[in-house]
Amino acid sequence: MSIVITNIRKLVQVETKPVKFRAGKQMSELPCIENAWLAIEDGKISSFGEMTHFKLQTSNFKHILDSTGKMVFPAFCDPHTHLVYPASREIEYVDKIKGLSYEEIAKRGGGILNTAKKMKETTVAELVDSALGRLDEIRGFGTGALEIKSGYGLDTEQELKMLYAIRKLKELSPLTIKATFLGAHSIPLEYRGRQSDYVDLVINEMIPHVAAEGLADYIDVFCDKGFFSVEDTERILMAGLKYGLIPKIHANELDYSGGIQVGVKYGALSVDHLEYTGDEEIEVLRNSETMPTILPGAAFFLGMPYAPARKMIDTGLPVAMASDFNPGSSPSGNMQLILSMASILYRLTPEEAINSVTINSAYAMGVEEELGTIAVGKKANVFITKEIPTVEFMPYAYGSNKVEVVILNGVLQ
Repeated sequence: MSIVITNIRKLVQVETKPVKFRAGKQMSELPCIENAWLAIEDGKISSFGEMTHFKLQTSNFKHILDSTGKMVFPAFCDPHTHLVYPASREIEYVDKIKGLSYEEIAKRGGGILNTAKKMKETTVAELVDSALGRLDEIRGFGTGALEIKSGYGLDTEQELKMLYAIRKLKELSPLTIKATFLGAHSIPLEYRGRQSDYVDLVINEMIPHVAAEGLADYIDVFCDKGFFSVEDTERILMAGLKYGLIPKIHANELDYSGGIQVGVKYGALSVDHLEYTGDEEIEVLRNSETMPTILPGAAFFLGMPYAPARKMIDTGLPVAMASDFNPGSSPSGNMQLILSMASILYRLTPEEAINSVTINSAYAMGVEEELGTIAVGKKANVFITKEIPTVEFMPYAYGSNKVEVVILNGVLQ
């Protein structure tokens, strides 16, 4: 399919010289073209420029879209989700309102363990069907790529079930999907008091099965207070790396856990959550290529401290933002809302916030060479806004959907 979009009020996040991500002061840079056009052919971005230099023969294109008064952005990349799950957990939401903490709910068999129990009663087909509905919803908000984790199985059979569902979603959905194996998401009740035995199960049984079937791109561990220790995490990451599974870490959500340091030590693509991040953690990240990834929805929903995003950027770090879409602590995959939270809660400028959900979040899920910016040769994952006055309007108008048209893989959705 060939598409040409004309009279674009502003073509946002254009790239002529490839960069992997933007860090520090560079996060304030947002290259744009006023009064622009964009051409898409064979699923890729083929060319773009100013309307004053527009010389393409429009009759050669199947679709001609006049976007007067509208803007075009690269589709959002969401590098941390738990989008495949069997059921919602709104009752626990009420428990949180009444004052129970995340840890207290988990200790009594709620939280992740609650979802794991329901996972045993759910088929792959049911997981796929419910997840497709969620994918359709987030696509309408402008998301074109996401990472999806396992982690609600907590035994070999159920973890594989989740990864089979994710593999099927890759086949059925137009979104770009990366799969992460998260067998070390929580400690099952039957392994309480013998946590190392469960770590052995993850290492000796789960990882070989996952790798043998090529079910995951990445491996993750919930390295935090009350969950997996640094020692547990090191053992799991070393085992995963032997099978070519690149680390992505849940780190420092509940305390200063050492998760950031162990993630950097083992070359993690990203360390995620980061509510508890101090000078030591920032210094470790400064000397790495690991992307600090913040999950505003979870901190907001759980009433937790906000990660020091402003300090990270001011000390030269890059920052990515993700939805953490999951049934327990962030039941929304709306990346427009995450964009707004980046500015409202974390004090990022609109330019910094847009970088955090496009080019930097693409890096955090390993797709920066094909997504995250408007660049010739990249996959044509873009959205056209409704008529909006400025780029700043995107994070400003947090309660409305500003996306009018979504194009994924060069196809109108």
